[in-house]
Amino acid sequence: MRIGVAFPTTEIGTDPAAIRDFAQAAEDLGYDHITIIDHVLQAGKPAADDWRAYYSRDNMFHEPMVTLGFLAASTRRIGIATAILILPQRPAVLVAKQAAQIDVLSGGRLRLGVGLGWNELEFDALGQNFKNRGRRMVEQIELMRALWTNELVTFDGEWHRIADAGINPLPVQRPIPVWVGAFAEPAIRRAAAVADGWFVNPRVDPDANAARLIEIFREAAVAAGRDPDRLGLDATLHLGGRGSQEWGALAEGWKALGVSHCTVRTMYSGFETLDEHLQALRSFRTAYPG
Repeated sequence: MRIGVAFPTTEIGTDPAAIRDFAQAAEDLGYDHITIIDHVLQAGKPAADDWRAYYSRDNMFHEPMVTLGFLAASTRRIGIATAILILPQRPAVLVAKQAAQIDVLSGGRLRLGVGLGWNELEFDALGQNFKNRGRRMVEQIELMRALWTNELVTFDGEWHRIADAGINPLPVQRPIPVWVGAFAEPAIRRAAAVADGWFVNPRVDPDANAARLIEIFREAAVAAGRDPDRLGLDATLHLGGRGSQEWGALAEGWKALGVSHCTVRTMYSGFETLDEHLQALRSFRTAYPG
């Protein structure tokens, strides 16, 4: 199981040196990947439910594609990933171009995690249709893979049309791995049918519910004619409010469920400085070297 870290986008601040230092420290500590979450626009008034309330204008969200380009230049080995990029609120061809550029700059280290999103406000502001986002995302993934693997593409879909055109430079990885983040059962089944891997709901622990969701994913992959053992699973491990023994037990729990990637998250832990985030990552590596 590969162990990575979540970029603390809402808490790291705006000092480029701190952003660089976080990524380089994670790499030096032996972590395998860095993931970053996405929101373009946040409402001034927080939503009523607990987890959406965090996505307000009061919290900072660094733009993921620009940030990953910066991290690509700041590191040498560590994988970089969006977890997730809200794909249907963006033009697919532009995302394909941006992702290819990041893959080139990083020497083939990008994993593009995408998802449907939930915030209709963002879709409206970006001029995209919120209501057809599920079906449209499937077509977007198909188109991006075509653009990443062919010099010239002719594509005639429901929402996208290209006549004998392509992107240059092409990415190092052809195609770039596309993982899908999904919470609800229909979205999990869609991910199993089209993605190279699945980002498990970051708000679940490795318990019976998580095992059931993973089984749904695997069954849906088989139903789509795919080998579930060839598809990745990325689960989240929150460090806040837990001790080293619990960290190790949770990591082993995810490993027992067949997870290929486990992403350690230091956000929401009450840390106020970069050093506190990094100390937690050092402590986790000591408690669970992998």
